[in-house]
Amino acid sequence: MILVFICIGLIYLISLGLLLIGNLQLGVFSSEAVTPLTRFSIIVPFRNEEKTLPKLVRTFQQLSYPPDLYQLIFVDDASEDASVSMLEVMLQDRSRQRAPSLILSNERHSRSPKKDAITTAISEAKHEWIITTDSDCSVPKGWLDTFDAFIQQNEARLVAGPVRYETNGTMVQNYQYLDALSLQAVAMGSFGLGHPFLCNGANLAYHRKAFESVGGFEGNDHIASGDDLFLLEKIQQAFPKEVHFLKSPEAIVTTQPETTWSAVMAQRIRWASKTAHQKSMESKALGIIVFLTNLLMLAGPVLCLFNSAWWPGYIFLLSTKLVIDYVVLIRTERFFGQQTSAGRFLLNALLYPMVTVTVVFGSITGSYTWKGRLHKKHVN
Repeated sequence: MILVFICIGLIYLISLGLLLIGNLQLGVFSSEAVTPLTRFSIIVPFRNEEKTLPKLVRTFQQLSYPPDLYQLIFVDDASEDASVSMLEVMLQDRSRQRAPSLILSNERHSRSPKKDAITTAISEAKHEWIITTDSDCSVPKGWLDTFDAFIQQNEARLVAGPVRYETNGTMVQNYQYLDALSLQAVAMGSFGLGHPFLCNGANLAYHRKAFESVGGFEGNDHIASGDDLFLLEKIQQAFPKEVHFLKSPEAIVTTQPETTWSAVMAQRIRWASKTAHQKSMESKALGIIVFLTNLLMLAGPVLCLFNSAWWPGYIFLLSTKLVIDYVVLIRTERFFGQQTSAGRFLLNALLYPMVTVTVVFGSITGSYTWKGRLHKKHVN
């Protein structure tokens, strides 16, 4: 058993080390002043978001990009609150919202409301570049300017952008903040290594013709989530040299965390339920090693009670994981201009294995409730 602890620890160390190298190889993009050329259709699917949409709209109103070069498309997915009426009032204020805007009703064709919403919006989009974000996000003033500069300087069909979570310091929000940092580290590392397998639909741009050429979400629209990951896989396969990560502070989108642990677990089960359907072997291999490492983190002390000779192996696994996790976290936080305390990191290190193992077992059923809807595992 001691060899199992050591082997898993070494594999985890190597895996995270490679992603850290990839992250470092992915240079920070410094955008120079260029004449804006790219035309964007910004797509925001929403359902029952009357509390979060106003903040997003206000950040849209502060965008510095020329309003004739982008449009806003909001897609209502059968909201039962005042989201639509509130949105209509805000968008009618032409003194604040200068760009053209649309509010559409989602046209459902599949088991995935969000994929249907994006497809509905793209059918009405006027511009060549689609850029998606979520209703609980806020975008920086130079968001579109930075994407435009990057697209002008690179052959691109898909450009993933960085996303960070806000936190008020509570345990539940701090967990999401640190977990999001780890996911961003993995995403940037995979792009830096030339094998991208993770991105976030809260900050994702792609060329409309690329979306259409790979058949959009066809083939995975029976899976409720994964509009970002599956599209990344398809466009990466079709255009391997034209998929990029925009590592720029000016492009960071900020999103709101869930407020309860039950919502966090449902969200994570939703994310994990799509993993088995990913084609990327790198993603699957990393998922397995992360799960095994966290499972041993929990089970290790119990196993060592049966044989005290195993303690050195468990201590090696524990210390190795803590050290590489902390190094990756610190490097990622530097980019996002944030900093967490060692105490919060250690608390999160205790929580993470419990949450991870619970989510993996919860995702086996594939059933979860999200946005007031019960989603069940699809059986082929």
